[in-house]
Amino acid sequence: MLYYRAMTGRADALRSWLMNWRATDFEFRNRFWLIGGIFGLGFLGYAVDAVNAAEALARLILQRATGDSAELERMIRMILAAGAALALVAALVRSWATAYLHGAVVHDAVIHSDRLVADGPYRHVRNPLYLGTMLLGLGMGPLASRTGYAVIVIGITAFSLRLINREEAELRHSQGDGYRRYCAAVPRLMPAWRARVPAGGGKPNWVDGLASESFIWGFALGSVGFAASLKPAVLWCLAALGFAARFAHDSYIKGRARSGRSASE
Repeated sequence: MLYYRAMTGRADALRSWLMNWRATDFEFRNRFWLIGGIFGLGFLGYAVDAVNAAEALARLILQRATGDSAELERMIRMILAAGAALALVAALVRSWATAYLHGAVVHDAVIHSDRLVADGPYRHVRNPLYLGTMLLGLGMGPLASRTGYAVIVIGITAFSLRLINREEAELRHSQGDGYRRYCAAVPRLMPAWRARVPAGGGKPNWVDGLASESFIWGFALGSVGFAASLKPAVLWCLAALGFAARFAHDSYIKGRARSGRSASE
């Protein structure tokens, strides 16, 4: 009985620590670049581990430590295709969420806790944007080395949890019992099959949702291209196009906001 109480106390203490493990202001402001840095560090893993994660997993599945074969190549392509499919799901989830939350809010350096969005994916899961980011890490991981895959998955998951803790703490403070009821009804990261809360009446802006997540689409489509061609240039060209589209869209949004402020003055 004493052992059970001690273990329960430790579990509660760990849960409390994890809930308070929050991103700093610097981390939140620079989350885009820090997430990109985690992916970059993961792909630099080839410097210390030359074995591709997809190949290592294929050999593990087929129980072949050495040698090449058509069967091994097919298995590698299947793993890459599965990763690309997961990256596409990540892009869809993030675009769906951004269509309701709006890109100017999603990519702002400031936390927006003045309102609670409970439409679209937010009726099924509280943090669809970070869920999408974690899925992207899982999907793109097979393109990295074994070490790089671990860096990407662990790094993206840990950093996403820090960001979630920060945002949810701000929402609890600003929205009070309303947000607590929402948290009690809607899962944090594991989506519910059925909507857990009534629709709030918000309308999605799909053009904004897709354009704001164009860099995610660049990586997702690049993963598809690499899985089909096995040419790294295809991946990086599509990823670069995604980044360019994202920054072009950001410039357009900022320019429109400046025009609106000038007109109001």
